[in-house]
Amino acid sequence: MIRVAIQKKLGAFTLDVSFVSGAGVTALYGVSGAGKTSIVNAIAGLMRPDAGHIELDGITVFDSTSRIFLPPERRGVGYVFQEDRLFPHLSVRRNLSYGQRRSEGHPQPSFDDVIDLLGLAPLLERLPHRLSGGEKQRVAIGRAVLSRPRLLLMDEPLANLDTARRAEILPFLERLCRDLSLPIVYVSHAIEEITRLADTLIVLDRGKVVAAGPVPAITARLDLSPLIDRGDAGTVLVGTIESHDTRYHLTTVAFDGGRLVVPAVGGPVGAALRLRIQARDVAIATSVPTGISTLNCLPGVITELGTGRQAHRDVQVNVGVPILARLTQRSISELGLEPGRQVTALIKSVAVERTDRSAD
Repeated sequence: MIRVAIQKKLGAFTLDVSFVSGAGVTALYGVSGAGKTSIVNAIAGLMRPDAGHIELDGITVFDSTSRIFLPPERRGVGYVFQEDRLFPHLSVRRNLSYGQRRSEGHPQPSFDDVIDLLGLAPLLERLPHRLSGGEKQRVAIGRAVLSRPRLLLMDEPLANLDTARRAEILPFLERLCRDLSLPIVYVSHAIEEITRLADTLIVLDRGKVVAAGPVPAITARLDLSPLIDRGDAGTVLVGTIESHDTRYHLTTVAFDGGRLVVPAVGGPVGAALRLRIQARDVAIATSVPTGISTLNCLPGVITELGTGRQAHRDVQVNVGVPILARLTQRSISELGLEPGRQVTALIKSVAVERTDRSAD
């Protein structure tokens, strides 16, 4: 359990945040200057707040009233920065071993566990200058994990990577988040990273928390549109694998609103799964369609219309859980769409993006 309630004056900027998070991945999201890095630096002990309280796993590491301020090395926190910060003269193996030497003897994971989890075996004898950007970050993450912290902080670890390198490292991060029983605070301004990795989302604006809660609930809120990048808007759904259709290479996933047919995914029947549906790939019909190729037709009701954005608006539809659809202003007007209207949400199966993070 992480408890943070701090204030800090930084020039003309004032940080005043309060939140509680539990197991899994807690994402701090906001535009540049929202206060994300200041928060993780305060948790790590790299910045001393003016007032407040920070508690990690039941241990108070900062309390202004009691004048408690544990130094970074006594907090049991691992920190992954935007830059890899590897020792250039040490091999990958020795960089990782350095993390082990810093370990305070906390249980798992072992060296071999981390090597396997992050796919580092082929890299062990290389020097950092012979690694790609994504490989360097995987080593930096492995070094932090091998210190066996009670909490892992990740401050935009993919920010300095190009699109190809981000795509390379994201599956490893998903495995890390899924397989380690290690609380993680993950900082990012990329909503697509957060929807793939995080369990809890905390939205920041100008040094304050404006929303906090489960990722599916927060990403579906239209009132946060000015703060959340809606260019790649989507909805996260959690469900379980109900069946596999080997003939047509499809999987049926059951969720609170019904069922979705998606391209075949691995995993046994009953396994938890998380899916992301892009708002731009959801269409709306005012009557139940027939004779169409779309496999997913979900009955629902419009709960909210977003504010206009040039030709488009986002529409929230409750199909048992809220999902978003991006429609043209013309379509909304001609169909007479408004809150309370019964509709059918049409989702092409190929448009459903699976994430490797299972539902807790």
